[in-house]
Amino acid sequence: MTLIKVVSVQPLDGYRLALEFSDGSKGEKDLTSLVLWDRAILAELRDPAVFSSVFLQRGAPTWPNGFDLAPWALHDDLTGQNALMRPSRVA
Repeated sequence: MTLIKVVSVQPLDGYRLALEFSDGSKGEKDLTSLVLWDRAILAELRDPAVFSSVFLQRGAPTWPNGFDLAPWALHDDLTGQNALMRPSRVA
């Protein structure tokens, strides 16, 4: 089993993240429903400036308030939605 990490994260408009994973796959994750949950730590992310401050810590998208997302869960979720672009295989 390969440990999946996020190697690149870019905030996009509308509480979305552009993600690139350690297996070379790429996708966009819409976090609108997550950000709208009734949790204090998530309420901070509703501010677009705070949401845009996302960075990588040990391969996980993380925000300055300490909230982070599991990279393998993001990968699994996007895989289940058929929303990952896989790298081309060259023979």
